[in-house]
Amino acid sequence: MSEKIILGITQGDTNGVGYEVIIKALADARMLDLCVPIVYGSSRAFGFYKKLVPENENINTNIINTARDYHPKRINIINCVPDTYHIDPGQPTAEGALASIASLQACTRDLKDGLLDAMVTAPFNKKGVVAQGFGFPGHTEYLTSEFGAKDGLMFLCADNMRVGIVTNHLPISKVPASLSVEGILSKIRVMDKSLRRDFGIVRPKIAVMGLNPHAGDGGLLGKEETEIITPAIETACSEGILAFGPYSPDGFFSNNQQCIYDAVLCMYHDQGLIPFKALAFDSGVNFTAGLDVVRTSPDHGTAYELAGEGNANACPMKSAIYAAIDIVRNRHRYDEMTANPLKELPERPERPERMPKIQ
Repeated sequence: MSEKIILGITQGDTNGVGYEVIIKALADARMLDLCVPIVYGSSRAFGFYKKLVPENENINTNIINTARDYHPKRINIINCVPDTYHIDPGQPTAEGALASIASLQACTRDLKDGLLDAMVTAPFNKKGVVAQGFGFPGHTEYLTSEFGAKDGLMFLCADNMRVGIVTNHLPISKVPASLSVEGILSKIRVMDKSLRRDFGIVRPKIAVMGLNPHAGDGGLLGKEETEIITPAIETACSEGILAFGPYSPDGFFSNNQQCIYDAVLCMYHDQGLIPFKALAFDSGVNFTAGLDVVRTSPDHGTAYELAGEGNANACPMKSAIYAAIDIVRNRHRYDEMTANPLKELPERPERPERMPKIQ
């Protein structure tokens, strides 16, 4: 694709580090050569945080009413958050949560309408948005529902590893009961398809983690591996997917086995995110696989303790933007390569019977 990607960016929580990392990431003028950024939020809040960020000399903004009105060489802002909302850096407030919901919903509408090529979401406070009636524990669950996907996958990506999660944002006490053969198999299928289409890997290899210590130790420490996880892996293999395991996570990550595989599927949130953040925090990207649209996010939270100081690290936000651009282009190439180049021909009329020769 030679055209620039039209990229919607949600502001996240007004009082977190969202605006600071967005401004820092977009301050590099070269970013505008790759994409057209449209920030969904508040020009007032953008201006407030812009004064706190040293890298603001290259920031040229353009306030627009709709995504169709974008300026290709400016940072475009759509005001979808009321100017009356109070800005209080570092403090979780109802207004900060409401602003993040309004921003996400507005960007989602434009993504549905085909006005955007991809979405990058700045972090919000999960407890705060749920308290305001959001109804979902995170972006992944919301977007999976909004776009009617059969299944979505929280897919953490970096240069040196990719980690997917089966149960997403779920209390650890509810994880064992939520696991099923079909549920794990569905995540393996989503991961395999995403690796092929979104990352350009022809024959991806997937490592699947166990649930219990030492992956159950043959049933001694739990039966989920033998009764649920292994059957899911075997079914995936019968479908031609290169899935392996279940492996014990402590030995797997400590020996850098994640480098042997194209992706790792973990059973629950911390099983995957602790090693991922330990090894790739500054470059980690949260990608929602399984959707018809592209959504990425930096792999960190609101970081209230850093908000308003101008010191937030923008590397994860830059990585999220680059990842969104790469995935859009990878999908375009994959769809072109796998499309049927032959047009369907009309049915050939029946040939008349050959007339007998006249003697």
